[in-house]
Formats: sequence, structure tokens, C-alpha cells
Amino acid sequence: MKKIPKIKLNLTNNKEFDSLKIKSPTVLFFYPKALTGGCSVEVADFQKFFNKFKKLGFEIIGASKDPVERNRKFLEKYKLKYPLGSDEGKNCEKLGIWIEKSMYGRKYFGIDRSTFIIDNNCKILNQWNKVKVKGHAEEVYNFCRDLK
Repeated sequence: MKKIPKIKLNLTNNKEFDSLKIKSPTVLFFYPKALTGGCSVEVADFQKFFNKFKKLGFEIIGASKDPVERNRKFLEKYKLKYPLGSDEGKNCEKLGIWIEKSMYGRKYFGIDRSTFIIDNNCKILNQWNKVKVKGHAEEVYNFCRDLK
């Protein structure tokens, strides 16, 4: 198991996520863009499992490159009980999830939809990349449940 690199995210609850100061196991998932179709389904699916994750002792944090204010609108629209983080720095690069993408023949860089399970010793217990939204929150929950 490798340690998560030092990353910091500004959260919608006016706090800061610091990967080196994790106090409880954390599900950290990255989505490409707030208030878009697939990302809306993903945050809502993690919300459906929020209480189950909480019973297992896991925190949930969603994150994107969007500014805090856009993520706050996203959180309010879906009445999320967990914070969203804004990676306005180079955290995605440190995690290896800032990748070249292509749409309609146009190349650009964006977030590879990814999820990390991090323990309170800052170790990455599991990582999913190129996530398909449908069923993903349940898959992550089942992994966390099986850890316990």
C-alpha cells in the first residue's frame, strides 16, 4: 500500500481537507465537473450510501477542479450531507488522475473519474480509475464493508 501524496482541497463546509491529517478512513472521489449529468448521478449515489458509510466510520469527500462556489451550488442542489472539495491547485496531477482526454476529435486535459479509499494512516487501501458511474458507489461501499 502506498501513502497518499500531500494534497489539500478547499471544502464547501469552509474547512480544508489535508491528506496528511486524516482522522478517520475516507472515501475520496474525484468527478470531472460539478452540475453535469454523470457527476450529478455520482454525487447522488454516494449520498444514498452516506449513512451506511458513516456507520462503518468512513468520511466521504467528493472533489473536482471547480471553484468552491460552484461546488457549493452542486452540494445544495442535491442536499449532500458530505462536503465537496475544490482542487484549484495541482492535486489531481499528484494523484495521476489529470489526463489527456478527447471529445469530438478535440484533445484536452481533465479529471479521470477516480475514487480512493484512504485509511487514517494516510495509506491508499484501494483506488478505482476510469470509473463508470452506474453501481460505483455501491461497489465502493461493499469494499469498505468488507474491510471491517
